[in-house]
Amino acid sequence: MSHVGVGPRAVMRSVAFLTAGALALPALAGCSSKDPSGKPLAGQDIALAARARIADGGTLHWAVDSVPETLNTFQSDADATTARVAQAVLPSMYRTDATGRPVRNPDYLESAKVVDTEPKQVVLYKLDQQAVWSDGREIGAADFAAQWRALSGRDSAYWTARNAGYERIEKIERGDNDLEVKVTFSRPYADWKSLFTPLYPKDVMGTPDAFNDGARRKLKVTAGPFSLKKVDTKDDEVVLTRNPRWWGGQPKLSEIVLRAVPSDKRVSALAGGEIDLAEIDPDTAEQVALAAGPRDAGTGTGTPVMGASGSPAAGPGATPLPGPDGKRSAADDLRSWAVANGSDEDAADEETLAREKRREAAEKYRRRQQALSGFELRKSLEPAYTQLALNGADGPLADERVRRAVARALDRKALAKAVLGPLGLPAEPVGSHLALAGQPVYADNSGALGGQDAEEARALLADAGWVSGGPVDKRKKGEEAAGSEGEKTKKDKGGKETEKSDGGDDGTYIVGEDNKNDDTDRETGERHRSEKNTAQGAYAPKGTAAPVGSAVKPLAKDGKALTLRFVLPSGPGSEALRTVADRISGMLKKVGVGTDITKVSDESYFKDHIASGEYDLALYSWPATAFPATDARPIYAKPVPAADGSLNVAQNYTRVGTDQVDQLFDQALATLDEKEARDLLRKADSRIWAAAGSIPLYQRPQLTAARDNLVNAGAFGFATPVYEDMGFLKKGAEGAPRSASPSS
Repeated sequence: MSHVGVGPRAVMRSVAFLTAGALALPALAGCSSKDPSGKPLAGQDIALAARARIADGGTLHWAVDSVPETLNTFQSDADATTARVAQAVLPSMYRTDATGRPVRNPDYLESAKVVDTEPKQVVLYKLDQQAVWSDGREIGAADFAAQWRALSGRDSAYWTARNAGYERIEKIERGDNDLEVKVTFSRPYADWKSLFTPLYPKDVMGTPDAFNDGARRKLKVTAGPFSLKKVDTKDDEVVLTRNPRWWGGQPKLSEIVLRAVPSDKRVSALAGGEIDLAEIDPDTAEQVALAAGPRDAGTGTGTPVMGASGSPAAGPGATPLPGPDGKRSAADDLRSWAVANGSDEDAADEETLAREKRREAAEKYRRRQQALSGFELRKSLEPAYTQLALNGADGPLADERVRRAVARALDRKALAKAVLGPLGLPAEPVGSHLALAGQPVYADNSGALGGQDAEEARALLADAGWVSGGPVDKRKKGEEAAGSEGEKTKKDKGGKETEKSDGGDDGTYIVGEDNKNDDTDRETGERHRSEKNTAQGAYAPKGTAAPVGSAVKPLAKDGKALTLRFVLPSGPGSEALRTVADRISGMLKKVGVGTDITKVSDESYFKDHIASGEYDLALYSWPATAFPATDARPIYAKPVPAADGSLNVAQNYTRVGTDQVDQLFDQALATLDEKEARDLLRKADSRIWAAAGSIPLYQRPQLTAARDNLVNAGAFGFATPVYEDMGFLKKGAEGAPRSASPSS
C-alpha cells in the first residue's frame, strides 16, 4: 500500500506512562520453557483427499469479490483476486503452511539457504531443473535480477506499491550454472524468504512500461500449474486453464473460473448452480449448514411445516391441499378454510391472499434449501485479526491515559465470543499485533497493557482530568463531539451526508445518552423503554438495586463531554462489526465514555475516514503474515513529518508510534538468528500494546460454502492453496474416507 500523507498535528505522549511501560516490558516479554506460540486455534477445513480419488477434468467456478484492475501484485490497486491469480499461474519460492510458517516450494526450488554472512549476506537459490516459463525459456537469474531492479525503489519510473526487502539487495548474479541464482545483500535481511514470491518473468519486470501497463489485464508468459486464458470484464470473470508446460503434478481441474459475485448475492448464486466455491457471511453460512444438515421427518430442520402434498398445511386440522393435478387451487382451499374458521368474506379474501403469499415464500425457501443441500459449510479462522483502532493524532485519544482507559474498559473475551461463539469457532481474543496463535512470533503480550478493569479505567480517566458528571457546554446543532476535528458533515461518493453529531436518524446515533430516545409520559413523568438504547429484557421489580456501573455519569473536561466518534461501514457483510461496536459502546459507557456511532458507505469508509484520520474509534482488520518484521513495520512505525508539513503515516492509521518500536523492528530485520529476531519482535509487540493505539480483538472467521464433492478447497486457514490438487471426487468415491493429506 502506498504511503498516505495527512496533516493532523503531531501526537503528544506522556513520558511517565511510556517510561512505566518500558520498565515493565523485559519481564513481560521473557520466554518461559513452554513455547508461547502454541498451536493454531483452528485447522484447515478443505476436505482433504488423495489425488487418486479425484476425477480428471471439470471446471471450478469460484466466487471472488471483483475482477482485478491489475494482475501485477506489486501495484497499489492489486487486490485479493490479483493474489489468487498469481498463486495459480506464477512461480513462488516459498508458500505458507497450515501453521503460518514459510516453507520451500519444491516445484521451483531444490534448495535455498544463506551461504555467507561476512562481509555480506549471500543467499544461494538452486532452481528445479524442469522449471520453465510457458514460452519454454528456463526460469533463471535474469528474471530474479529484473524483479529486483523494478522493486528496488531506485527508479521512480516503476509505479511500485512496495519494495520491502528488495531495497536491501546489492546484486544478483548467476551461480555456477544456469540453475543457480546468487543474491547478495547490502544489509542483512532476516525475511529474505519473503522475496520473489510471486516471481514475474523479465518480460513484465524488465522496463517501466511493461511493469506499469503490461501486466494489468494479461500475462502472456506464466509458470504455474495454470495459465491465464482471459480476463473478461464483460462477464466479470477471470478464466484460468491448465498449463501444458507444467512439470509438477498435473492439475486435476481443466479450468478455474474466478467469477465476481457480491457477497449479498452469493447465496442465490450457490442455489442457482452458478458457483461451486465461495466465501460467505454468517447468515449465508447458517442457510448452507441447515440445508446440508439432517432433517426431521415431516418437518425438516429450520423449514416451514409442510403438508402431505409438499405445500404448507392450511391450518390446524386442515386436510392436505391438492397437488398440481387437483381440480381445486391452493387459494380456493385457503379461502374455504378461512371462512370455515369464522372469517367473513372480505377477511377471508385477505387471509387467503396472505396465506398464498406465505405459501409461495415457503415454496421458494424449500427450493432454495433443496438446491443448497448439495453444498457443505467449511469453516476455519482467517489469517487476519480485527482490531479496535484508536486515533491518537488529536482529541482526547491523543492522551495515552485515555487510550489505555478505553482499552482497560474492554472485555475482549466477550467480544470474541459474540462473533465466533455462534459459529462454533474458538472464541479466544488475539494476544499479539504481529502474529496469530501457532505462528513462531506469537505470544500473548496483552499483559503489557493489562486486562479488563473498569476501576483502573476510571482512575486513568480521572488522572487525565475527565470528571464524572462535570459541567458540559450546551452544543448547538451540528457542533462536533469532543475529539472530532473533521468537517461537520462529510459526503461519500454518492453525495450522502454520512457524519452528523446531533444524533439524528440518518445513520448517526449517540450511545450512552440516556435521554436521547426515551419517550416520557407527560402525565406520569415515567419513562418508557426505547429500543435504540435499552437492552432487551424484562424490568426488575421496583426497588431492586441497580447493577454496578449502571449509574455512571458521563465524563467531561473543559466544558466538553468525553464522546468519541466511532466510524463504521454500513454495507452488507458488516453486521458483525456493528454488533461488536454496540458492545464496545456499552462497555465504554460503564466507565463514563460516550460514543457517537457514524455509519458510512463502504467506499468512503477507509479512504475518507481511516486513511485520512477522520475518526476516533474504528474497527478494521490486518493480516498476520509469515514475515511480521517486514509486513508489520509500516503499520506500527512512528509517523514522521513530511517536507510539506503533513504527517507521513505509511500504514499506521492510528498515528501512534514510538522510537523504541521502530528500533526493535529494525533490529529484528537485521538479525539472521531466528530466535533473536523472534524475541525482538515479541518485545516490539509488548511496547505496541503499552502505547494502546490499537487493540487486537479476535481472529476473523473464515466461512466457505463448497460443493460437497469438491475436495482440497474451502477454508484454507493459514495455508497457500495448492491449485493443482483441487478437483471433484470420482463417481463412487463420495462415501470413501478422506485421507489425512493429498498425495503428490
